[in-house]
Amino acid sequence: METKRDLSQYRLEQAEQCLKSAKILLDSNDYKGAANRSYYCVFHCMRSILALEGMDFKKHSGLIAYFRKEYIKTGKLDVALSDIITDVFQIRTESDYDDYYVVNKADVEEQIKNAEYFIQQTKKYLEVLL
Repeated sequence: METKRDLSQYRLEQAEQCLKSAKILLDSNDYKGAANRSYYCVFHCMRSILALEGMDFKKHSGLIAYFRKEYIKTGKLDVALSDIITDVFQIRTESDYDDYYVVNKADVEEQIKNAEYFIQQTKKYLEVLL
């Protein structure tokens, strides 16, 4: 039987794989793909923390709202993560769904840097709990 801890670790591994993929896609000049993967790095980080509560959401917006309310507004996690969530979600959404949106290299590099920070903060938070 899968434990909450196992699920959290699995989701963190997914986040790490997404970050790795984002860097490969950036190096291949696939900025839309890199933006998508860096968003999903952050997404899986949030889900890895929520797994310890047994929480999950069907919609990204619900997950983000809950995560902000329970982890950022309460001071459990750095408030800077809220801006990172906003930025990665916006760029991912626009690059995935707006036919004419062009994501540039500098934006993706910043997004990957932010995803790296997010995963670092997630690991730091989880270390205390696990």
